[in-house]
Amino acid sequence: MSEEHRPTAIKLHRRSRELELSYANGENYRLSCEYLRVYSPSAEVLGHGPGQEVLQVGKINVNINNIKPVGHYALQLYFDDGHETGLFSWDYLYQLCTEREARWQRYLDRLSAAGAARDPEIQVLKLD
Repeated sequence: MSEEHRPTAIKLHRRSRELELSYANGENYRLSCEYLRVYSPSAEVLGHGPGQEVLQVGKINVNINNIKPVGHYALQLYFDDGHETGLFSWDYLYQLCTEREARWQRYLDRLSAAGAARDPEIQVLKLD
């Protein structure tokens, strides 16, 4: 784990559903709770090996209820949909920050291919 990837400040913006991470080098990022939820490093999301990932759908309104530090290397995020497994290491959080655009587009593409939606109230039908 890289100490340089450890945030100097972490702030949860509940109203906008964003987690703000600030770093010693002046970088500042805001990640949506939805993005963090769909990229949770848990077995529920990642599966137990390559190709076993579980697409998370209907998470547009998810928020974070609580944040707890885990040692000096990670955060545990408690989401309001009951998900609380998966430890977000400093390195993984930094990757989520710096790769946000590409990861988010990959997620949107996977949703589209699966005929799924971010909003739990929307059902997508594909007509062939």
